[in-house]
Amino acid sequence: MTEELTAALLKFRDERDWAQFHNPKDLALALNIEAAELLELFLWKDASEANVDKIKEELADVFSYAILLAEKYKLDIKEIILDKIQLNQAKYPVDKAKGSAKKYNEL
Repeated sequence: MTEELTAALLKFRDERDWAQFHNPKDLALALNIEAAELLELFLWKDASEANVDKIKEELADVFSYAILLAEKYKLDIKEIILDKIQLNQAKYPVDKAKGSAKKYNEL
């Protein structure tokens, strides 16, 4: 699935000659800006009041820039997520972390 998404994003980008703007720094900045736009949808309201259609749009932007950034560094998205889960399993053992919102160094 990620290969299909990456290919679609690269095709869209390349048709518009935008690769020149997609250096890692600017992709990371764009990712952060889109994440902030996602957060803005929740500002000053209960989460249940957020517009789901707008959430979908901003979340798609966040995912898109993350995928493009991973592609720049030739990172396998599935692999890096599974690796991170494994690291977090060590930081947050079930017997200590279950039901707790504490950070790993506070468990």
